[in-house]
Amino acid sequence: MEHGNFKSIYAWSSVVASLFYCYFIPARIPKGFLRLVSLLPVFCHFTVLPMYMPSIFFRGVSTLFITWLANSKLLLFAFGQGPLAWAQSQSLHIFIASAALPIRAKRADDSNPSSSKKKVPFLNLGTEILALSVLLALAAKYRETAHPLVLQADYCCVIFLLVDVLVAFSSSVVRAMVGLELEPPSNAPYASTSLQDFWGKRWNLTVTNTLRLSVYKPVRSVSAGVVGNRWAALPAFFATFLVSGLMHELIYYYVSRAKPSWEVTWFFILHGICVMIELVIKRGLKGKREMPWFISGPLTMGFVIITSFWLFFPPLMKSGADEMVLEEFRSLCESWKGRLGTLSPNILSPNLS
Repeated sequence: MEHGNFKSIYAWSSVVASLFYCYFIPARIPKGFLRLVSLLPVFCHFTVLPMYMPSIFFRGVSTLFITWLANSKLLLFAFGQGPLAWAQSQSLHIFIASAALPIRAKRADDSNPSSSKKKVPFLNLGTEILALSVLLALAAKYRETAHPLVLQADYCCVIFLLVDVLVAFSSSVVRAMVGLELEPPSNAPYASTSLQDFWGKRWNLTVTNTLRLSVYKPVRSVSAGVVGNRWAALPAFFATFLVSGLMHELIYYYVSRAKPSWEVTWFFILHGICVMIELVIKRGLKGKREMPWFISGPLTMGFVIITSFWLFFPPLMKSGADEMVLEEFRSLCESWKGRLGTLSPNILSPNLS
């Protein structure tokens, strides 16, 4: 256990040290090719970082936070774009927080509609953590006996809450320490009325924004010169979902260490194609006919849930990754129960001598 803790501390410390380097060295190099070259060692280190994490859960978290998001932000930073280009002009701790955590600072010129909807961070966060704990406990207890569809429904809720909790917790810490006003982690994804709405405006907004800047906009810019502005969004959407699928595949690999099945990649490719079809239909109708929200909403969420049952969750369950995560959760609960058990007698019966 102590060796595992040491490896985790070393891994996260190396992230901070790498970002110190990025702030003081590459940031002083003119944006462009030379800055990109100066960041290559950091890209390589961040890519293999999850291998040093002894915990399965933290392997997944570090792959999302560091291997995917931090590398994407640094790639944008190499060319003077993205959130780190702004954070560089603020302070070192804001730069590190913006790079290492799944947060997005709210800018004065930001017109994102989701920005207007604020959550009560600690109240909502506490409720979500409680709900997440209950769902994990149920999954851990009934994994062997529950019907696979029931288990996957539980996992759907777990994924939604886990992403929201991770981003909301990071935001709360940064807000308390730095005082930054941050974007919400999500915007009621269950209220989505289309796949475009779900993926583009509601679900996991930090990842959405990173993909928009690092994949969608560059591909759309290039595509506009080939297919014209009207249809440039189609290849941009496809490329964005393809990259998202491959990065999720990488997360699955680091978590399970199993050979990729490519099912999760196909999940995102399928959704990318469906978003493209949505776009073509909407442009064809030109806003003349819109499906009522009470029909489009259930259809959208039904499609997301059914396809996740088909392609998103099976690779995790077949590799046993879900069982390993639940085992870590059990061990954590037992550890805390033991600590509380030894602490309670001391509180209830203090030594007065």
